[in-house]
Amino acid sequence: MRLLFLFLFIELLGSGFCLGEKNPKLASFAELQRQAAQFHSVLSLPPFETSPEEIQKTTKETMETVNKALDCIGAVDPAKVSFRNTVVALDDIAFQISQVVNRISVLREAHPDAKIRDAAIDADQTLGDWIVSLDYRPDVYRSVHAFAETHPDLKGEDRRLLEYQLLDYRRAGLDLPNDQQQQVEAFRKELSRDETIFEVNLNNAATPLKFSRPELDGVPDSFMTKWKKGDDLYVIDANVTFQALAILDNAIREDTRRKVYLARDNRARARNLPLLKQVLRLRSQIAEKLGYKSWADYRTEDRMARNGETALNFLEKLSAGLQPKYQTELDEFKRIKAVTGVNTTQDVNIWDVRFCSEQLRQQRFNIDAEALRIYFPYEKVLQGMFDIYQRIFSIRIQEVNPPYKYEDNLRLFAILDKTSGAPLGMLYLDMFPRLGKFNHFANFSLVDGKLLEDGNYQRPTTSLICNFPPPVAGKPSLMTHDDVTTLFHEFGHAMHSILTEAKYVRFSGTNVPRDFVEAPSQMLEYFTWDKNVLDSFAADYRDPAKKIPQTILTQLKAADLATKGTYYRRQLSFGILDLKLHSGLSADQMADVNAYSNQVLGEVFLAPDPSTAQVASFGHLMGYDAGYYGYAWADAIAADMASVFQSAPDGFLDEQVGRRL
Repeated sequence: MRLLFLFLFIELLGSGFCLGEKNPKLASFAELQRQAAQFHSVLSLPPFETSPEEIQKTTKETMETVNKALDCIGAVDPAKVSFRNTVVALDDIAFQISQVVNRISVLREAHPDAKIRDAAIDADQTLGDWIVSLDYRPDVYRSVHAFAETHPDLKGEDRRLLEYQLLDYRRAGLDLPNDQQQQVEAFRKELSRDETIFEVNLNNAATPLKFSRPELDGVPDSFMTKWKKGDDLYVIDANVTFQALAILDNAIREDTRRKVYLARDNRARARNLPLLKQVLRLRSQIAEKLGYKSWADYRTEDRMARNGETALNFLEKLSAGLQPKYQTELDEFKRIKAVTGVNTTQDVNIWDVRFCSEQLRQQRFNIDAEALRIYFPYEKVLQGMFDIYQRIFSIRIQEVNPPYKYEDNLRLFAILDKTSGAPLGMLYLDMFPRLGKFNHFANFSLVDGKLLEDGNYQRPTTSLICNFPPPVAGKPSLMTHDDVTTLFHEFGHAMHSILTEAKYVRFSGTNVPRDFVEAPSQMLEYFTWDKNVLDSFAADYRDPAKKIPQTILTQLKAADLATKGTYYRRQLSFGILDLKLHSGLSADQMADVNAYSNQVLGEVFLAPDPSTAQVASFGHLMGYDAGYYGYAWADAIAADMASVFQSAPDGFLDEQVGRRL
């Protein structure tokens, strides 16, 4: 059964309305639950464990309960097998497991207490081993196979669920001899453990760097106050994305930018490079045992690309097509670097790209990304985004008192149907960085949507775990335009999760092919470039009457286009590296996988410094393995989707197009 699918995906969304209105807080979650019951729906919040002992207890009880349920499936009389007591029963079990695994994953990624995180890591590994073993229960397989042999006349989602279940068994090796099945199972268990540790190492890779004030010349004063630790001592953490980018975007001194780049791209090197080699070996061995040419072919089989060669050709054609524009941009960057800043080299290096891009925006387009922050105070952006989604999706978003918080700044929101008032799902927001926390931006599902056996619908609960600049010393958190786009993107994943109507957890929310999953969110990024959308919430926090002038937005778009070649070539370098790592490596390439990775990256984008190991902190290799190409693949779909809004009467605020979406 596709329980590993669920585990890997954890990497991994009535009253009147007018634009901009504030939503009152609901009295309680219990009140929401009663309201949901009136619509034959169920709302659930994760009972976050509060101690290592509770995590251990949950893990033990989950395995015992599920094992008994699988015993029942395995014991079904072959003459009495049915869709309900085999395939649907497995989806019920997958739903039960996913709630626990999802919750433990969030505690592992985001709980502020290291003891809780460590216990969650142990539980993750225990559950991971156990989940793999569930695919190899011969009694359960016999029952499902017996049902398939009845050649049932299933339709739609029912038919697809059976097809995927049978595909999962084949992809687990159930058609292999027993000894080979056992080898694949052992490899998969080891792989699951190693993937978890790779991600944990990255979360824990704090990389403090010390600077004097002159070394940070060009970096805005707003950051200086946060980083100051002494009379002339400033400390940043290169593992915190917004801190590293603040320097790479703005520091005039090349040696300062290089220092941050080197530290950031080496931050998980010691632990993760040897681990990555082991992960790649295990994936290759699993693919070979299952009869696939490569792990890339194995991973893409049930996606739109269908095989690794198609995915790689797609990226390489894009890369070649971008070459003229990419070279033009590099030539412009070299000109800018020659007359700007304090340089130690003449060439445009990988640590210069963001700085030169920002200088290009300022010099040619008169756009200062830092100056634009005044239009994007976090709370205003959040509420403004809520208002946009409320309008186009015909929903209401209301804040709720969380019955439990694993962290003080955790917030909880209810999503409701605007017309009927029916609760559609719940959303947690954990938006600012802290030590040991997941250091990127993502949607983590907690409770997936599913039609229950009693006819009620389990509404989803999901969470956004992000790392936006926090408010400091009474001043609001001020976002860049890129931050705003990221927020719209991640909230799109949450909407994809919550607005689902799928019958089965297997297809619920973002449980779709990985090369499609980014499309809805990437389409929603287009909203942040629209004047009408921005005017609904973006305003100078010191004088709300001041909106972003059209001239600035026009220049902002032009500046974005002016660096698109560089942006996409960097993204394509990651996708191409990902596919090549999973398409079969020679002995020499595996022996020095870092040198090979740097070579591939340098063939598509600017050459990494030979002393760095960016691949050791390439978190998408876990979960998005042989799937990073999906960002570019889905981006093409997203452009088509956005064009429907662009040609609509009310543009991106068009409610009829919103309903279609």
